[in-house]
Amino acid sequence: MKNRFPSRPIDGIEILKDSDQHTTNSDTLPDGLEALRRELSLSDVMGLIERTARWVDPTTFKYLPVWYPEHARRALFYKANWSEPQMNRNRQTGVSIHKSEGNVHANKALTLALGLRAGERPNWSCCHIWGVDDAFYQVSNAVVQDRRFFSCVANMVLLPTPLKAFTDVMTDVKMMLRVCALHLYGWSCDHDVVADIAGQVADWENWDAYPESWPKPGRTTLPLGTAKFSPRIKAAADRRKAAIRKDLTSAGPHYPREEVRKVLDYWNISL
Repeated sequence: MKNRFPSRPIDGIEILKDSDQHTTNSDTLPDGLEALRRELSLSDVMGLIERTARWVDPTTFKYLPVWYPEHARRALFYKANWSEPQMNRNRQTGVSIHKSEGNVHANKALTLALGLRAGERPNWSCCHIWGVDDAFYQVSNAVVQDRRFFSCVANMVLLPTPLKAFTDVMTDVKMMLRVCALHLYGWSCDHDVVADIAGQVADWENWDAYPESWPKPGRTTLPLGTAKFSPRIKAAADRRKAAIRKDLTSAGPHYPREEVRKVLDYWNISL
């Protein structure tokens, strides 16, 4: 079929536009989010998240809000019971650098709080609900660099890995996750850098695309995919409490005792 809308290729490239072989010049390529919105509405996206997300039970959050208070994004790793730096050696250059935290212990916390093991969650990703909103990853994320919030299980949700991209770049999606966390756990991040956003979450009134199973004012519900507090989860939490208690007493010189105590005090955690 002859193209009804012929266009001159740029650098020899033409892009298939639809099944009728319409093409569009590469210089008219739309913003990726706009292209997605033409195919999926916000309600469609939230429906996918509602049906697939895995949430920590509020009872689990109350039992142990933060699972690894000694860790935070970019904090340094130590081995031999916190007595020696843990190094990463580049195989090509031979240069060694001090290894730092990415998302390892946030992932561990969420996995345990959901009653899972690492091998039981292939192609699932840990998503922090509260952080500094920056789709280009150019701003330091002070929220997850704070030990109070990095491994906080009310600040995380488990999503199929492809869906995590929505939470990284779509503001409305991030806001509705925060609204859900507020009404599910009775908690909203109080870090100074997100104070304005916390106010918007508290005043949220746009329920058009908000999932039906999620809690909101006047509706106390558990989201689909909530992992009920269980003996397995309690046992994992008890092991973490015992490990923290032991480390405060006997871990090596690099263990951040003062910072850990501040986290425990902030959350009123009794070991």
